[in-house]
Amino acid sequence: YEVSPGSLIRVEKLAAKKGEKVFLDKVLLIKKDEESFIGSPWLAGAKVVAEVTKQDRDRKIIVYKFKRRKNYHRKYGHRQPFTELEIKEIQFKKIPASKIKK
Repeated sequence: YEVSPGSLIRVEKLAAKKGEKVFLDKVLLIKKDEESFIGSPWLAGAKVVAEVTKQDRDRKIIVYKFKRRKNYHRKYGHRQPFTELEIKEIQFKKIPASKIKK
């Protein structure tokens, strides 16, 4: 996801309650002023602090299976659970390349 402080994102359901803070430490890229920092695969020393605003289920989708001439048809619905996060801040502490464990 591309995020900035104050933005809302929907992610797969997390085991966190409403109002709880969540720390996301798998950050791929950060752009600060005119500099860009790219991780390989993740950026060391970077994390996103977010707060859970909602735990809910998405709208229902209908799944319909059908095989012609075989008298076979199945219809069922599915509601995907999700967690809505509000991004509070993006923390980044530049770590020298010599200190990063590979």
